[in-house]
Formats: sequence, C-alpha cells, structure tokens
Amino acid sequence: MRRTRLTLAATVAALSILAAACGGDAAEEPAGTGTTGGAAATDAGAETGTETTGAETGAETAGTETAGTGGDYRITLIPGVTGDEFYVSMECGAREAAEELGVELDVQGADTFDPTAQTPVLEAVLADPPDAILIAPTDTQALQAPIQAAVDAGVVVVLVDTTLDDPSIAASAIASDNVEGGRMAAEALAELIGEEGPVLVINVNPGISTTDQRQQGFEGGIEAYENITYLGTEFSNNEPAQAASIVDATLAAEPELAGIFATNLFSAEGAATGIRNAGEAGADISVVGFDAGPAQVDQLEEGLVQALIVQKPLEIGRQGVEQAVAALNGEPVEAEISTDFVTATQENLDDEEIAPFLYRDAC
Repeated sequence: MRRTRLTLAATVAALSILAAACGGDAAEEPAGTGTTGGAAATDAGAETGTETTGAETGAETAGTETAGTGGDYRITLIPGVTGDEFYVSMECGAREAAEELGVELDVQGADTFDPTAQTPVLEAVLADPPDAILIAPTDTQALQAPIQAAVDAGVVVVLVDTTLDDPSIAASAIASDNVEGGRMAAEALAELIGEEGPVLVINVNPGISTTDQRQQGFEGGIEAYENITYLGTEFSNNEPAQAASIVDATLAAEPELAGIFATNLFSAEGAATGIRNAGEAGADISVVGFDAGPAQVDQLEEGLVQALIVQKPLEIGRQGVEQAVAALNGEPVEAEISTDFVTATQENLDDEEIAPFLYRDAC
C-alpha cells in the first residue's frame, strides 16, 4: 500500500512540474505530517527536564530537524522486558519523539528478559510489519537471525540499549558506553571502601551485550587497586530475590566482603535487599548499582546503596525514533550513537544535573 501511495504521489508531482513548465501558477501544497496514532493518546509531550539532542550527522542533523516529516510511518518499540523502569523511561522518550515527528508508535514486549520470550514478540510484529522497529536484543547471538529477517522484510531496524554480534544489519545502534559505565562503577566503589577489601559483581546472565560490557569495564577498572580483591561475578537471572540470595551466600563465605557492583536495576535492587536482610553483618558493605529506578532511589536515600550509575534511557528512546524516521526519509543516520552517564549519590540526588535522569515507572 505504501508503494502505491508513493507512486501516486510521484505521478501527481510530475504532472505539477509539467503544468508549471507550461506557465501554470499552481499553489504549493504543504506537506502532510501524518498521524500520531497511539503516541498522541498518551501524554507523550510530558516535560522530562532533560536536554536531548538529535544525532549529529556532519552537515545535517538527523532528528529534530526532521520534525513534521514523519508521514504516516508506523514504528514499533520492542524493549528488552516490560515493567523495567529503564525501558519504561526509554518508551517515554520514544513517545515524545514520535509525537513531535508525527509518527505512530506501538510498544510490544515480553515479560521476561529472555530471547525465547522476545523472539515470538518480534515474529508477531513482523506478521503485520511496521515501517521501522526499535529493539533491545536480549541476546547478542540468538536475536541475530530474527532481526535479520526483519531487515530482509524491508523494515528499518534501530538497536536501542543492547546490540548484536553483528550490529551492521541495523540502520543505527544507540546505547550507553557500558564499558565506561563499568569503569566509573569501579572507581566509585573503590573510593567508598577506602581502596581495600574483597568486592563482588552481581550480573544478570552472560551473553547480554550491555551487562557483559559493564562487567568488563568494572574488571578493568578494579585492577588498578592493588589492595582490592576481586571475588568474581555471580549471575542473578534478572531476579532481585536471587541477587539477595547471592549476597547472603557470599557473606557466609566472605564475611569481610567490602563492596558490591550490581550491573542492572534488578541486581542492584536485590543486592540492597540482601544487605538489609543481613543486618549488622551487612552494615559495612558498600553497593554501587547501575540504573536509577524508583526502588533504587529509595534504597540510595535509605543508605542501602551508596551510588548509582545512571543512564539516559529517555535520550536513547528519543534518538531511536529520530534515527528511524531519518532512515525512512532517506536522510543521513549515525551508525552508532553512545550516550553518557551521571553518578547519583545521597548528596547530589536533587541536583539539576542528576534529578532529570532518574527513571520513570510510567509515561
């Protein structure tokens, strides 16, 4: 249907040019901005307090300069998992950009962070393919072929947050610099524990690009501290209760445990719960978490977590839509975009440089 409309539009344009050549003074018609669809039904224009920028592309900027040129494009966002405040915040940024650009945004996701759950969601979306898909792959390898199928079907794909072993099949990949985030976590934790003592990483599962990179960055950063003993990494399967159990088991084996780096929202939430449950035995353990959902901010304020490495998911969602629309319009896109972090502590939580980036639980 879209090709039919484009062919008709091209025919009309050609007749208009012919009429002008014959001396006609036809009035120029304004370009339509399409429909907002589901994006307009939500409060997508809600103030975020964040400063977001379109992806720079040299002479041209793909993003806000394409506003009003979205046509009637349909875009589907497939997050890594539903209910995670990081991905909720990403959705909010995507919805704001969709409304500004006049495109329809739909969100479909699985309730577990698992490739066997995400793949059927992607396949269902491709049964009635949208013009573009923003997707956070839940495994660097398992999602390669399903996403390739989307590309082969003519769908523009933008990777958001996580990536693939071969991300070149996507028009753009937008994510935090997770190696740098892990290094920042190592630096923050080392300072908190006086640069000495045993430390542990609680990760999600191996094979997830973002959390693998955070672990990598942390391990590289912690090597600089000769009096810190790295105990290795335990995996929580993205379950807060399992992360809490890991803390309990580690304390039993290593009662001098000094610090924990938790690589994502649920790992940090569970680590803080484990320390609370440990009572006096956990009183001197410092925790650096990754992400800043409402529960984690509460734990930071309570003192169960001492620092949070905060990503900018609203910006990732916004730029994902901007890049998708630019690609659909045949405009330049950036193959890779990295977003940065802020480090939140009890002392700076309300600062204007920090507060706008705390995650949302609803748009």
